[in-house]
Amino acid sequence: MEKLAKTAGPEVEQHSGLKYPHLLNLYDVPPLEDITIEEFETCAIDRLRVLSEIESSFARNRSFDELKKITIAQCNKHIPMAETTATTVDRDAQRRADVIGHFVLRLAFCRSEELRRRFVKAETTLFRVRYDSCSGTERKNFLNSRDFASIQVTPDEKTLYAPQLQALSFGNERVATTEFYKVKWTRVPDLVERRKVFLRGGYAFVPSREQSSIIFQEFQARLEKALEMTAKALPRLDEDTRLMPVLGNLSQAFLAGVPSDWSPAENNGEEIRADMIDELSRKHFPACMRNLQDNLRRDHHLKHFGRLQYGLFLKTLGLSIEEALLFWRKSFSGFTDDQFNKNYKYNIRHSYGLEGKRANYPGKSCQQILTSDQPGATDSHGCPYRHFSPDNLQTALLSMYSSQGLTSADLPEILSTVKAGHYHVACTRVYEITHAHQGVKKGEGIGSGESVTHPNQYSKESRNLEKALIEEVKMEIDGGDVTMGV
Repeated sequence: MEKLAKTAGPEVEQHSGLKYPHLLNLYDVPPLEDITIEEFETCAIDRLRVLSEIESSFARNRSFDELKKITIAQCNKHIPMAETTATTVDRDAQRRADVIGHFVLRLAFCRSEELRRRFVKAETTLFRVRYDSCSGTERKNFLNSRDFASIQVTPDEKTLYAPQLQALSFGNERVATTEFYKVKWTRVPDLVERRKVFLRGGYAFVPSREQSSIIFQEFQARLEKALEMTAKALPRLDEDTRLMPVLGNLSQAFLAGVPSDWSPAENNGEEIRADMIDELSRKHFPACMRNLQDNLRRDHHLKHFGRLQYGLFLKTLGLSIEEALLFWRKSFSGFTDDQFNKNYKYNIRHSYGLEGKRANYPGKSCQQILTSDQPGATDSHGCPYRHFSPDNLQTALLSMYSSQGLTSADLPEILSTVKAGHYHVACTRVYEITHAHQGVKKGEGIGSGESVTHPNQYSKESRNLEKALIEEVKMEIDGGDVTMGV
């Protein structure tokens, strides 16, 4: 019996000068060249954005086709990988960044069994998407370059087991022309479960069309083993003050969502007035900011971290310093002018970079809200999806969003997502439900299937939908007037 052929075709020879000759990679060789701290962090975050959307897709029960479409879009945006035949891009540079990102995340996610499990699942899915999406030539060259310990079934064996193989291949003619490979049955449990293989003597006879399962299982097994070895070596890095904070932040990303590459600087700079905020909160604010506004309206006060979280959000939304002072003064109606100026005015100006070290502070991302300045029992800041009890969260969501279409029937799905720790996915689902009347469908998120990772991102996209609807109605009215005039 002969091993699966590994002869490199002419396509491999043509690109033999590449350091990374294949788009697909089992990541069994770590990067050995010098890597800057900036590369170390940037490559990992870019890859983590893709893995985070993959895990979000699992949490939202998307089909593989939906997951594949979203993952490809995220890969093109954050970790593009051109095929080997492409000559107009630096393929080695793309693949180098891909390898660096993968191995940095190994360091970040090898720390616990739970993190390792989630990382393996997301990485294996990413590999599968790339495998399914690349050209047949790319796949063939990759398979020919590796030995997956698959034994090719001989013609005599095909004849001997033809009736059994026929059940897999739908006809004698198909059996004769189809290639089969033998592997230990434990390497393809998914095919055994689905009865896609013939079992004999501890081996599974795998038709060539199901060969990908062997590859995926091999990828998963190698990565699981590599993560365990990495976990044992990780203590050697404990004294490196440059790397450990980066790895610590990365390992929190599945909990809080990856820091969004959406920047407040991308906002359209449209200014809002103090008297607009209450109405805007009812239509366009995520639960964290809606909760702060509701508490401020009720109590005429917010504690320090609540003012900080909400004030930076409003600043990024487009509230000028002059309007901010008007808003906070009116909201803190139980205080005299002297009390307000003495206790609060300086901090408001400081957040706008007008006092102290004059730094221009941006609005807090979802990750910052989830992981820093944890709220106490009497605080209003934080993330309701994480920091509220299930009963309080249900009550709060119905109070905030029932007028926008959210009903008690939607709550089990949202609470299930919260229970699994996917807080940003729960927030995204609320966004989809409350904007369904504006054409947002389940799974679309805030665009291209992306999840919410910044409160200002939520508000901006919500306002953009409203503006687009108003513009559409205006165009219809103008068109009607023209028609009537004719």
